[in-house]
Amino acid sequence: MPAQAYRGKECVCQLRKGICDQSCVEGMLETRFYIACLRLTGRRCVVIGGGDVGLEKVEGLLACDAEVTLVAPDAHPELVQLALEGAIRWEQREYESSDLDGCLIAIAATSDTDVNVRVFEDAEQRAMLVNVVDVPPLCNFILPAIVRTGPIAIAISTAGASPALAKRMKREIGELFGEPYAMLAVLLNEARGWAKATLPSYKDRKEFFESIVEGEPDPVELLREGRFDEVRELVEDAMREHAPA
Repeated sequence: MPAQAYRGKECVCQLRKGICDQSCVEGMLETRFYIACLRLTGRRCVVIGGGDVGLEKVEGLLACDAEVTLVAPDAHPELVQLALEGAIRWEQREYESSDLDGCLIAIAATSDTDVNVRVFEDAEQRAMLVNVVDVPPLCNFILPAIVRTGPIAIAISTAGASPALAKRMKREIGELFGEPYAMLAVLLNEARGWAKATLPSYKDRKEFFESIVEGEPDPVELLREGRFDEVRELVEDAMREHAPA
């Protein structure tokens, strides 16, 4: 149930208002979120709910190499297939508090308000990360829209105010920062080893990379035109220029 649908009903958020007056939703727009990128490889994460939204959340976690457990009596056919392939573990039953044991992240994606509230409260007691889909007040972290191109990932958040706006921004940012930026990131990463081994200080390394990224000709424009070799030459020229005498 979306957060806006709680108005006038019993309050379920941490404010314990008695009857929901939506003050928690309004406060979300003033919340300053600490933006971080989590390394989930091999970390246990649990998704409660096996519908379309649950599938979306499972796929997002798998894309980051998380160890995913799905808890749901029934599941989307694609989730069933992932379980059969061994890509995820499926507990085919109702949610239990112990499902959160040993997990880093819990995502509740059910249509049952009581279950979603229980997941939030159980996770809070464990001081773990929890997200109840589409109910920002029952989240201690929110999931931004992500634009991924090669090694580049750009997160877009509206603090839960408008997923539709985040979706539009994702599309427009993806068009603006596309493949040329990803290719440049790969080339610059190749030069990191040389820079660490050769340039003695952080200031020297910063100046080296900025001379490429902000220099002329513009490496992004060259890559847009398919002139990959010329960008590699720019990197090699910068190495010669910044190498200690």
